[in-house]
Amino acid sequence: MIWNIVDNRSNSYRWACIDAVIEPTWHDNGCIGADQTVQVQGETDFEMRKGLTLADAVTWAHGLAFPVTLYLRDAQAPAQISSAG
Repeated sequence: MIWNIVDNRSNSYRWACIDAVIEPTWHDNGCIGADQTVQVQGETDFEMRKGLTLADAVTWAHGLAFPVTLYLRDAQAPAQISSAG
C-alpha cells in the first residue's frame, strides 16, 4: 500500500510512460521530518518497473501488502534512489 510518493520526474505532466520504484516506507525514517513506521516481515527491499503508465505504477504499488514509498522517475532515467532524503 502506498504511504508516500516522491515525484522525481523532470516533467510532472508526463504520465504515459514512466519508471517506478518502490521501497518500504520505513527506509524514510532517517529523513529529517519524516513520519516514522516499522519494518514489516516479508516486505521487498527494492523493486523497479519500467515503462509503466502513472496509473499502472500507482495500482502496482498500492496493491502491495506492506507500506511503500513510490518513487516516480522519467522513463529510462538512471537510478538515483536515496533513503537519506
